[in-house]
Amino acid sequence: MSDAGEGPLVSPEWLAENLDRFGTDDADYRLFEVDIQEDAYESGHIPGATRIDWEDDLRDTETFDVLSPDDFGDLLGDHGVTRETTVVLYGDFFNWFAAHAYWLLKYYRHENVLLVDGGRKYWLDNEFPTTTDQPEFLEQVYDAPSPDESVRSRRKRVEAAVEDETCLLDVRAPAEFRGDILAPPGWNEGVQRGGHIPGAQNMPCRLTIQADRRFRPTDELADLFGHVGDADETIVYCRIGERSALVWFVLTELLGYEDVSYYYGSFIEWGNAVGLPVESATSAELR
Repeated sequence: MSDAGEGPLVSPEWLAENLDRFGTDDADYRLFEVDIQEDAYESGHIPGATRIDWEDDLRDTETFDVLSPDDFGDLLGDHGVTRETTVVLYGDFFNWFAAHAYWLLKYYRHENVLLVDGGRKYWLDNEFPTTTDQPEFLEQVYDAPSPDESVRSRRKRVEAAVEDETCLLDVRAPAEFRGDILAPPGWNEGVQRGGHIPGAQNMPCRLTIQADRRFRPTDELADLFGHVGDADETIVYCRIGERSALVWFVLTELLGYEDVSYYYGSFIEWGNAVGLPVESATSAELR
């Protein structure tokens, strides 16, 4: 993949020492800030980074689904990425949206992908270099292959999981899981019913992150998710998918668990669908 030496998760220190690899027309490396706040990127970002908007760039705004292979290829090609490029990602909000971009790249079988531990906030808090310059790159041809469906669960599979006792991990905050609130404070709710998918366990994604925004040590993560290693199959979900992508990254890329998939539709699909059961943690009754 690269000589980062740290697997799919790289330290800010490694990135700071290798910034000269980014920001040139050489397609070996590309750095992306993935977020939903354009003004944050414009106020200062890691040198060589290009911004990708999670809401507008990484999904089909008409179907609300992932990008088609053609659109995905166009997005990466426009930013000078080839199938051989090592793509390095970081972002705001605990790296939620960067983790979603990581998952999408893996969904489309891109091999060389790295996530920067701590994301944007850790970088700024520790006074690593920033710039307001916005790089431009020569366009490349990127032919996206058919997706790897093993990393994605669709609604029908989740419906079956409720019946066959597949390990379902709801990684939202406990108040969302209980149905006390529909979304984190300040966020657009987007879902009509509170609660969770019947049989799901609540494992808030926040538990994977330290106060400084870096991931907890691997041994602590292994203790936290030890029961998942015993499951034949695990499906993770949240409200709109970004937090579950982060936990998917932990389970598959940091802990090496197999047969872990990400329910892309998450609770915004399940909670708004007519006829699907929703369970309240307080009443344990189907609504």
